[in-house]
Amino acid sequence: MTAVADTRATTPERTGSRDLAGTGTLLRLALRRDRVMIPVWVLAIGMTGSSALGRLKSTYETAADRAKVVQDMNGNGSMRSMLGVAFGDSYGALSAWRVGVFLAAFAGIMSVLLVIRHTREEEESGRQEALSAGMVGRRAGLTSALLTMGIANAAIALLITATLAGEGSGGALAYGLAVGLTGLAFGGLAAIAAQVTENARLARGLAAGAVGIAYMLRLLGDAAQDGSKGSGHVLVWLSPIGWAEYTRPFANERWWVLLLLAAFTAVSFAVAYSLAGRRDIGAGFFASRPGPASAGRSLQGPYGLAWRLQRGTLLGWGIGIALSAAGLGGAANGADSIIGDSQKNRDLIERLGGAQNLNDAFLAAMVTVLGVVLTVHTVSAVLRLRSEETDQRAEPLLANAVSRLRWAASHLVIAYLGPVAVLAAGGLTMGLVYGAASDDLGGELPRVLGAMLAQVPAVWVVTSLVVFLFGLLPNYTASLGWAVVGVVVAIGWLGPALDAPQPVLNLSPFSHLPKLPGESLSAAPFLWLLLLSAVLTVAGLVGLRRRDMTN
Repeated sequence: MTAVADTRATTPERTGSRDLAGTGTLLRLALRRDRVMIPVWVLAIGMTGSSALGRLKSTYETAADRAKVVQDMNGNGSMRSMLGVAFGDSYGALSAWRVGVFLAAFAGIMSVLLVIRHTREEEESGRQEALSAGMVGRRAGLTSALLTMGIANAAIALLITATLAGEGSGGALAYGLAVGLTGLAFGGLAAIAAQVTENARLARGLAAGAVGIAYMLRLLGDAAQDGSKGSGHVLVWLSPIGWAEYTRPFANERWWVLLLLAAFTAVSFAVAYSLAGRRDIGAGFFASRPGPASAGRSLQGPYGLAWRLQRGTLLGWGIGIALSAAGLGGAANGADSIIGDSQKNRDLIERLGGAQNLNDAFLAAMVTVLGVVLTVHTVSAVLRLRSEETDQRAEPLLANAVSRLRWAASHLVIAYLGPVAVLAAGGLTMGLVYGAASDDLGGELPRVLGAMLAQVPAVWVVTSLVVFLFGLLPNYTASLGWAVVGVVVAIGWLGPALDAPQPVLNLSPFSHLPKLPGESLSAAPFLWLLLLSAVLTVAGLVGLRRRDMTN
């Protein structure tokens, strides 16, 4: 009888049920932990479409105005790269054009953060192993994370559909599904990254990098070809964000494109589940390589150790920003050849990149976008201090002749000087490509390089704010730090396009910088931002010196 019972217990059906045991409990725990984070993301993404709709109705009051803006914007590769292709001139179609690609990207970022938070972070902290000692199955953690992410994306899809249903129920449903399924697709990629790596930071970086690559493919493809006149550029078809765009909400919807997103999601989920059953808890398929028996001279101090821990991430960001900047530099050339005589179109360009000529306005807008995106890296670099503290890796260092300030400075040097190097690399590649395309390399390279480096003070303010949180509110550093990044990115990407009020734009330090290249240069905003950065950093370091370390 015992042998029979054991045989029955190992059947596939029972094995599968055991693998999912405790999923409901973990799901409730995840939703409770994210009871603030998820509603904020859902409301921010889901309500942006209706906000854009209201702005569009007050800006383009007649059908002629709407037709004119579609003609002008689709005829300009630079504007297509920034906002995507406008497939129709109805208010619903214009709303999807104005913010659709941004919402798809934000849904992807939200999904990446949720999945990594409830999978690889749980394993890295040891909590998943403790839970697995009880009645929790092998795949329960992954399932609960995917369900949490799915609930958030479903809420976004429903909110978009409900708020835009007045412009056409079919278009609103297509719009909501496109954004929600894009989030699910990137959530599946994050689940795969959580299985193959042993580090939450690396998994988050790989998955977020996939979102960035998808956005750049969409951007370059739209810049090269007006998809409203044909099947679209091949680069856009290689991007899940491009699939969301080519669903064409409110403009003869292509429902079959949603099947691509659904199939991609199903395949990524299946791969993640397969990998989850083939590894031990806490392990990854790409294990960390053992180091040498003795440390080299570069590791005989906190600065060498910090550089060893952060150099890979910094190099990856440098390469990514440099390649992105090169593509944007090529897309910028000739942007002022098609501006049209519409004052409303010119107002949009000025909000995005300043009142200078369209080439400079496009460059200024893209330089700001790259600077805003780089804050993700700088915040991550500062948060490495917090993870070293909570994982008790800082204690052995501080037990030796290493002060807290010296330990913190070893990571902050990278957090502050790293963006300077990355922005310089991006400025060089963008300036070289744009200067060569415009036959004025000697004149354009210094202008573009200077515009990129001008973003440094704003990046430093965001970095310093996280240092301040780390010193005075360590338990909330990660949540509040990423919230700051979310606000800055949302304002930088969506604020000008939605014509947000100036008090809202002023919440981002990037809004206080002159729009370079093109606008006149003033030292005052740079000095004020640098002063604010210094005050926040000093306050954070004083707080670190006086507070207890987490054990």
